[in-house]
Amino acid sequence: MIKELKYLIYLIVIFFFIIFTVRFYFSDENYKNSYRSISQLDEKIKESENNLIFLKNNTENIIDFVEYKNSKKTKKFSFWKLLYNDE
Repeated sequence: MIKELKYLIYLIVIFFFIIFTVRFYFSDENYKNSYRSISQLDEKIKESENNLIFLKNNTENIIDFVEYKNSKKTKKFSFWKLLYNDE
């Protein structure tokens, strides 16, 4: 008898938890608070975008193209061979 009563109490607690959680989640107050927080985040993002500093581009003509096939001194490496090699 006590065991069945214990299970009944567990079920009632779980049921009330689900009911109150769903009720809070779908409440108008929760909708208002979530909308306010989202709109505040949007405002903060816009403010931070305006405060960003743009850096001058200094990367022009710094990459030299090297042809791999013309360079015969280069050694072809395999990833697994590099792991197993202790050198």
